[in-house]
Amino acid sequence: MDTQTKQARGKISRNRLLVIIMVLFSLLALVVAAGVTTGFRAKQEVVLTGRTMGTTYHIKAVVSGKMSSDILAQAVTRRLAEINRSMSVYDPESEISRFNRAEQGESVSVSSDLLTVFSVGSRIYALTDGSWDATVGPLVNLWGFGPAKAAERLPEDAEVAQALARVGFGAISRQGETRLVKNQAGLYLDFGSIAKGYGVDAVARLLREKKIHHFLVEIGGEVYGEGLRMDGTPWRVGINTPERGAMVGDLFQVRPLKGQALATSGDYRNYREVDGRIWTHVINPRTGRPVDNGVTSASVLAGSAVFADGLATALMVMGPEKGLPLVNRLDGVECLLVVRKPGGDLQVFASDAWVVPSE
Repeated sequence: MDTQTKQARGKISRNRLLVIIMVLFSLLALVVAAGVTTGFRAKQEVVLTGRTMGTTYHIKAVVSGKMSSDILAQAVTRRLAEINRSMSVYDPESEISRFNRAEQGESVSVSSDLLTVFSVGSRIYALTDGSWDATVGPLVNLWGFGPAKAAERLPEDAEVAQALARVGFGAISRQGETRLVKNQAGLYLDFGSIAKGYGVDAVARLLREKKIHHFLVEIGGEVYGEGLRMDGTPWRVGINTPERGAMVGDLFQVRPLKGQALATSGDYRNYREVDGRIWTHVINPRTGRPVDNGVTSASVLAGSAVFADGLATALMVMGPEKGLPLVNRLDGVECLLVVRKPGGDLQVFASDAWVVPSE
């Protein structure tokens, strides 16, 4: 074979190789395009919404394109239903309802979910000197913030004293690894102030188990964010402006969340007006009366939503004088308190670690 023939054949082979490469790239482009149009991208952001614990939940997660959002939604629904069956005071067959029906001295078998929430509650109760108490239900009902229709009048001192006698989270103890004991008659346990936060943490654990590392979970306003959004930026959440009548989009401050939870408690959503005076739903467990210290909003950043949820409620009771020194002693915990002064102006108090993000 002469040299010219060899060169010609070599040129043809190179041309064929180029054609094959071009065809392969074309096929790859078609596969990628098909993946995009059918939802099978390398990554995608799924959004899950629903109802639980008498409120709504919203979840955003950056997942593999092969993950089914329907299967993920079913797993989330099942997990939240388990928690609700454990802690709902509106379900007569729930674990907490069975505990509330128990007699003094009786022990009740409960799930790990309820025991975990009890353990976190016990820590908050001790840290705040009883400013958070999951047995204030009789007082909440008495002041017209329970499920029953509120009375036209305010409760008498004797009625407050009678309800206060049934309050005392310290009268509940743990027995072994599976039981709680009611050591005082008439106790009514309600973890409504931290159950949503626990639900947020439980969903976050579920997502991690499914190898999802970038997500934002919100239940009833309690939020936890981990990882980054699809565009590589941190998850950002807003603190609502603490004004009665403020819209959800009226933001007082915006915070990025990086493996943190944010919970806010306030007096501007749930309140009563009787004889021209505003009464908040936040009850001081020691006095038996709604708080009257001017604190209108308490926001807490912490590693877990259940802890942030309960501590935010306690800070509404404690106020900045007692609350800020406590938070400054806690590692990885920050807070922002907003106090309404007698003239109506707002005064802001922040823990040492709270940093106002730059715009």
